[in-house]
Amino acid sequence: MSDLTLAHHYASTLVSRVRGLALPAFRLRDERAGDVAAREALLDDAFGASRFEKTCERLREGRAAADGLSFVAMADGKLVGTLRFWHVEAGDREALMLGPLAVSTAHRSLGIGRAMIDHGLHRARKLGHAAVILVGDAPYYGRFGFDAGCVSGLALPGPVDRNRFLGLELVPGGLAKARGRVVGTGLLVDRRAGDELRLAA
Repeated sequence: MSDLTLAHHYASTLVSRVRGLALPAFRLRDERAGDVAAREALLDDAFGASRFEKTCERLREGRAAADGLSFVAMADGKLVGTLRFWHVEAGDREALMLGPLAVSTAHRSLGIGRAMIDHGLHRARKLGHAAVILVGDAPYYGRFGFDAGCVSGLALPGPVDRNRFLGLELVPGGLAKARGRVVGTGLLVDRRAGDELRLAA
């Protein structure tokens, strides 16, 4: 299933009825430059200013998201969901970090978050990535195959609840025997100059 077909699939099949009320359709697409302000407003609403203090932010700050792995959900012409992936080195393994994932309050419980994760993991596999890590709710992300066992030998650059530090192998062995510190890699961004510098992973 192509990415375009997959996005259309979500938009067309997730118009359903719950207790007699029609749920609004949404569609997924790649993030665009014009989405940044709406994306940041959504993240501020979802997580507040404390989002910049999170351990995962140490891996994102000053860096660009992974190419081809930033998505938004649109409904009625408005940005209602966001998901991005980032390049990291997990010990001696190249991997992606998922997050932040956010859906507007008015559009939660419609399957948007699940659709975005499915879509993102599908694209990551298609692009040849081997593994994904994240910090999040284990029961929720466990539905996608994430678990704490495959990242037990890894350490993040700050405090974290180990039960929320999860990983997923996109290819067999993608995180097998991974040991060491997780560090951010990829594109460094000088936001003042608008320049990007590619770093070796």
